Amino acid sequence: MTPSLENPDRGMKMAGKNDVPILKVRKRATLREIYARAREEFTAADLQKYTVLEDGIPLAQVIEEMEAIQRKTASRPRKKRKA
Repeated sequence: MTPSLENPDRGMKMAGKNDVPILKVRKRATLREIYARAREEFTAADLQKYTVLEDGIPLAQVIEEMEAIQRKTASRPRKKRKA
């Protein structure tokens, strides 16, 4: 098990290899209290992790592959169902 790291600015513990923050709430907290605490702890740095654009597959390449699959399947004769 990996040791937890203390984050001094926010008072939250960071654990695991992805540094997922552990939200501390009281026992039997209501859903409203849990969400309020999560909003308080959420920072711009947390948001930045989810807004970074990643390189993906170009759309033109995906369309070419789909058209090739469609041509391949359309050229084959369809099988008739047995009733």
